[in-house]
Amino acid sequence: MPGTRSECPLLGRYQALQAKAALGNLAGSDGAALAFAQEVQARDAVAECLAATTTLWLPLYGVGVAVLVGAGAWFRDRARARSGPAG
Repeated sequence: MPGTRSECPLLGRYQALQAKAALGNLAGSDGAALAFAQEVQARDAVAECLAATTTLWLPLYGVGVAVLVGAGAWFRDRARARSGPAG
């Protein structure tokens, strides 16, 4: 997943700027409300970005684990077959 998650913080900053632009006139002199709205928007954007990235790569991780488990079972079976009957 190299490079796919590195853009999530940038997306968060962008959403914070959008929130400031959208609520700038409405917030008036209440800087704390504007800062809170920016923080919420940025956190939500980063969380959605990370979730989307994880969802995108999850099947690949599943295939990798399945291949490793299958290879381990195959090698174990081959070793058991070479050692002869257990009886």
